[in-house]
Amino acid sequence: MNRAAQQHGCREVTLPAASPAAGLARQATRAAVTAWQLGHLTDAAVLLVSELVTNAFQHTGPDASLTVLRLEYAEDWLRIEVHDTCPHSPRPRTPDWPDESGFGLMLVDALAAAWGVRQTTQGKAVWAELDARPGGAAE
Repeated sequence: MNRAAQQHGCREVTLPAASPAAGLARQATRAAVTAWQLGHLTDAAVLLVSELVTNAFQHTGPDASLTVLRLEYAEDWLRIEVHDTCPHSPRPRTPDWPDESGFGLMLVDALAAAWGVRQTTQGKAVWAELDARPGGAAE
């Protein structure tokens, strides 16, 4: 199937509240971008997913039991959303150089064409969008 024929797609994956979640999310992202013939976005999309899922598990606390990865492709953009049950928005912070933490949202901001947070009935969704056009900002 050529890329012009496949202009829309959506995938959702419920992730376990355990350490393999980020790996499963990266695997699902690779599969989706391959199926949608968006190979030029693979590295950026996988890195964004990894950061967003890791942040969700590190910062939502033990009561945030449900995390969902949603990938959506339409026309010229790829949208990545990570849903969790914590209503609190992530806050960018100054990285702590010795322990190498605090770079997640800086990386999201640098890679994504746009990103943000929206409240959901279950908590929140942190989203990031990539320009899916060949030669777009993610390349």
